[in-house]
Amino acid sequence: MARAAHIVIIEDEPVTRTTLAEYLRSHGYTVTAFDSAEKADPMLASDRADLLLVDITLDGKDGLQITREQRARSDIGIILTTSLSDDVDRIVGLELGADDYVCKPFNRRELLARIKNLLRRTEAQRRFSRQNVRFHGYAFAFATRQLIAPDGEPIRITRAEFEVLAELLRHPGEVLGRERLMTVITHRQQHPDTRTVDVIIRRLRTKLEEDASAPRFITTAHGEGYVFTATLD
Repeated sequence: MARAAHIVIIEDEPVTRTTLAEYLRSHGYTVTAFDSAEKADPMLASDRADLLLVDITLDGKDGLQITREQRARSDIGIILTTSLSDDVDRIVGLELGADDYVCKPFNRRELLARIKNLLRRTEAQRRFSRQNVRFHGYAFAFATRQLIAPDGEPIRITRAEFEVLAELLRHPGEVLGRERLMTVITHRQQHPDTRTVDVIIRRLRTKLEEDASAPRFITTAHGEGYVFTATLD
């Protein structure tokens, strides 16, 4: 029998938290609910959850900070719950790597559908990340952090270059903002400026492209970020 997906809820409103947890359990999910991010931290650090449902306006550590932290270390699915007036925070949350959001008061059936869809996507991404990916003769190995040229020779890439390229390859054809890409760089605290991403992209283009000034694989979405546009084999 397949393991039930584990959903972590972080919601400081007690009625919403309890009602939502009971509703999701009734649909077969394992649910752990917390009233603050600080209480949820030990469980999230243990990688024992599949999806995080978090209120964006928590006291203390809020949903945006949680999203930033989780995207730096995990591929957990993240859905933000927000009020209708939180437009800017919703956009920032998506740029930081949240997968989806729902507005309060939310329709529980709609939320359940979004959870199911996100769990399917994140499981597919995890399977994808265990594979070797090929594009235009290049081979990229997630597990061993290797990039192999069409002639079979390894291409030396830094850890930050690997992390940015891996994120682009996990989301081909999708525009990823600089903030989003910055969250996957392990030592980003040493490079707090998001222009660091531009530097890493330039280095990757130099190593991958025949003409780095006219890129075919990693293209720029002006004012938005970068897109991996090559076809995966």
